[in-house]
Amino acid sequence: MAETGPTQPPTRGSSNDWVRYLSQAEMPVLAETLREISQLTDSDSSTVNQLADVILKDADLTSQVLRLSNTVFYNRSRVSVSTVSRAITLIGFDAVRAMAISSLVIDALLSRNPRTHLLRCLARSLHAAVQARSLLPSRSSDKKEEVFVAALLSHIGELAFWACRIPQADELDRKMNQMDPVAAQKEVIGASFASITRGLASTWSLGPLVKEVVSSGKANSAASALVRHSLTLAEASERGWHDRQVEQVVEKLAGSLKESKTELQEKIQENSREAAEVAVSYGMPQVTALLPQRDDDDDTAGEGQLDSHGDSMLQLRILRELSELLVDNPDLNLVFQTVVEGMHRAIGLQRVVLLMRDRKGQNLITRKVLGEGTAHWRDEFIIDMQGRDLLARAATAGECLFLSNPEDKPWKNYERPGFDRHIGRRTGLFGPLMVGERVVGLFYADNSDLYQPPDREQFQAFSHFAQQAQLCLNNLSETSG
Repeated sequence: MAETGPTQPPTRGSSNDWVRYLSQAEMPVLAETLREISQLTDSDSSTVNQLADVILKDADLTSQVLRLSNTVFYNRSRVSVSTVSRAITLIGFDAVRAMAISSLVIDALLSRNPRTHLLRCLARSLHAAVQARSLLPSRSSDKKEEVFVAALLSHIGELAFWACRIPQADELDRKMNQMDPVAAQKEVIGASFASITRGLASTWSLGPLVKEVVSSGKANSAASALVRHSLTLAEASERGWHDRQVEQVVEKLAGSLKESKTELQEKIQENSREAAEVAVSYGMPQVTALLPQRDDDDDTAGEGQLDSHGDSMLQLRILRELSELLVDNPDLNLVFQTVVEGMHRAIGLQRVVLLMRDRKGQNLITRKVLGEGTAHWRDEFIIDMQGRDLLARAATAGECLFLSNPEDKPWKNYERPGFDRHIGRRTGLFGPLMVGERVVGLFYADNSDLYQPPDREQFQAFSHFAQQAQLCLNNLSETSG
């Protein structure tokens, strides 16, 4: 009798437990198909027909491979391709296999549970894959598809986990906003994403380069070193192209590739733009907003890319609605809900919360909240108005506050909140609500750990929305008085 696979996710299991669960319960079809494709090699025993047969079993995969085969990224000659066998012959066995593997993984993940952590990890992996493929020296061009797939699959454990609709994913989502991510992984699921990835690389037969890249030892080849540098570069660039770690990677790459740092910096920024185009080609335009832009792209966005300042037309419409709400007897609850929604959707702020005084008047507690990674705020975002920590000081500043660098004086001297690892450590916006000189409420917003923090233009829009809420409070105070 065949061994029955696990039906429930492990509770603080080992990496082997999670590999077994992901392979047998969550993604058995993906695991088997990846094994089948990965084991095909461009040799006499693995013919064009064998690869074509695997792809043609899946109508959606066939359609995706043909679409990709007609993109500039894979088909520089721009010769039209209409069959899988023609694609393999014209573009190459390795390129079509890479398309198939990438398409299978992306489709399997996005069709399940497209939460923000998954999209962010996908964006980072795809960015690294494009960088590795582009930066590979011409003398090693035969490995460009291999390094692309290796970079894309180097976070497969994390990707597979976030695609699961399980309680552990919700709990880890909450914990990772409170503590170091690796510590949170070990506390909630019992293993790190890195160890799960190593297990999946072996179990799913993802190839020797993937195994080498995700191993805990030093890189044993130039290809694996390049992929690792590309992964580091993709993650660091989320904090901006002038991040110190980006500069360190560029310096290392410039030495190994024998290129000038200036030319290489230009090249990697251009690659990030190409990564956005590739994301659209693979049917995931939603991740393009999570990719870093070129330095000269300040106020422009690529296809499907979100404007960093939100939607200016939506801001105007919502502000007009607020003005209409304030004409007669305003519904305070409706006004506050509209303001929070405007800050989140129209301004583009990732996390927004409204806190109001509790019945005893001692604390500000969460009343309305929007954004990924804010579920724990409902119970844990509490500001003691008699306290002397950073949140209490910011709430009593008496005006809207753009806290761009919490390490500046005097803010660095105040205690940071323990319930969220970003608040008080990254740029945050504060907008108090006053009755007389007494703080009765507070709007707070940030962009979590996205590479692009709120800027001055977003702060001005945030302040404008907060002022509308303040006007409503003033009107009610005058009416009741």
